Amino acid sequence: MLSTYNYPKFEYRRPPELAGQRGGRYPVVVVGAGPVGLAAAIDLALQGAPVVLLDNDDTVSIGSRGVCYAKRALEIMDRLGCAEEMVQKGVSWNVGRTFFREEEVFNFNLCPQPDHHRPGMINLQQYYLEEYLVRRAQSLPNIDLRWKSKVIGVADDGERVALRVETPDGAYSLDADWLVVADGARSPIRHMMGLEVEGKIFMDRFLIADVVMKADYPAERWFWFDPPFHPNQSVLLHRQADNVWRIDFQLGWHADPEEEKKPENVIPRIKAMLAAKGNEEREFELEWVSVYTFQCRRMHEFRHGRLLFTGDAAHQVSPFGARGANSGIQDIDNLVWKLKLVLDGKAPQTLLDTYSEERVAAADENLMNSTRSTDFITPKSAVSKTFRNAVLGLAKDYPFARALVNSGRLSVPSFLTESRLNTPDADAFAGVMVPGAPLDDAPCETPGGEQWLLQATGNRFQLLYYMSDAADIAPAEAAALAALGDAPVPVEALVVAERGAAPGGLKTLIDSRGRIRERYDLHPATTYLVRPDQHVAARWRTFDAGLVRAALARATCNA
Repeated sequence: MLSTYNYPKFEYRRPPELAGQRGGRYPVVVVGAGPVGLAAAIDLALQGAPVVLLDNDDTVSIGSRGVCYAKRALEIMDRLGCAEEMVQKGVSWNVGRTFFREEEVFNFNLCPQPDHHRPGMINLQQYYLEEYLVRRAQSLPNIDLRWKSKVIGVADDGERVALRVETPDGAYSLDADWLVVADGARSPIRHMMGLEVEGKIFMDRFLIADVVMKADYPAERWFWFDPPFHPNQSVLLHRQADNVWRIDFQLGWHADPEEEKKPENVIPRIKAMLAAKGNEEREFELEWVSVYTFQCRRMHEFRHGRLLFTGDAAHQVSPFGARGANSGIQDIDNLVWKLKLVLDGKAPQTLLDTYSEERVAAADENLMNSTRSTDFITPKSAVSKTFRNAVLGLAKDYPFARALVNSGRLSVPSFLTESRLNTPDADAFAGVMVPGAPLDDAPCETPGGEQWLLQATGNRFQLLYYMSDAADIAPAEAAALAALGDAPVPVEALVVAERGAAPGGLKTLIDSRGRIRERYDLHPATTYLVRPDQHVAARWRTFDAGLVRAALARATCNA
């Protein structure tokens, strides 16, 4: 039990298959009701696909576990209808500071630009996130959420996935067209299928201590190398909700995990840290303690027949950089729209191969950055440590050294620039909104009032078409834009303008502060084709319906 949180118990219900009402074959079954599996079920339900979600437990995660959720993950959660309560409960922050011994040597700002809806990062205990996601899933009628349901058998015959599920009332069978596997780093399903992950396990251990205390430290990320209160090791400090502070102490590989978790060994470390900050008398209470090692590994491919692996089941990274849950949420963002098109017969199954291709590339980027961070934080030789400390010593005064400081390159959205779903540019553009890029947010106005660009996009293919005055769009052009909505894979046209209203009933977004024009390098008639996951598929300096349809076919593997 935690002093700041009461764990919910979710109701187990006898499945219909055990009541003699065989459920038959389900379009999608998701295994694992962690953040990634819940996000998958919610996204599928929002896009109209019925889904069964199986979990072997009946509550949320024990301990705070993942705590950092990046701006892109929050934007995805906005699309799923879950971000607002996350932000309201969590601790928002943009600034991180790195210290060497007693001096600050480096700092960064995750969101230096104005006019973004979400902060660079929030800190929120994972059990809160899961509770919010469960509540959201329970509000959607086409999600069948089954607790105390452990998958004990899986078989894929190429036409269906057959599952055997164990419950308190006995075992039963069900079939699925597609299985989304989100059952965590140890993934029983991955082992059942004889599939493995490849990569590196790091020979080091860290102690996590969640501490309840009232402290006036700013809502920032603080990382120390070789601090006087924990010499020759590293320490990380984060603030979470409910005045809970996450402290990570590097221990070294030879530390005894069970001994290090004992309060009589944890409390002196925390007191030493507080004393170094001039707060030796501050009262605190241990909330949760754990010792972890970490690894940087992934499956070779994330699609295996009708099984689609996501999150930690597919890839694992060290915690430095907050890339675990954030990358898993991006997996779902990438996967679900493709799966829905396949379910609806509007795209071939080869579209699901691009889920693996795009997210393997993203995983490799995360693994590279996570490995580099870990190697810097935990150097493996005396020479590496001497180099690391020299960099830290120079960083306070020399910009070139600051660029080499790596206390965890924090999670950023994946730019899918090498994807075969992109249509390459034929025109010149400035800025970063290249094909494959996730959309940059910006404020806008609609007849309903002020909102954000990312609130107006997502869940379907859309076209952003720019004119200074929306009323200047010719009737024939407006009709051609509107006609895209009648395509086999519909495309909704959105007119971005500084003023006016578009003809023909087209939705108009008023770029009142000029941020959309600035961030997308918009000139009159500039056109962007946007995927359902809010990534750029193609862009042109003029609107041509034929080019749009060709790019749409390419983005759905229908070319």
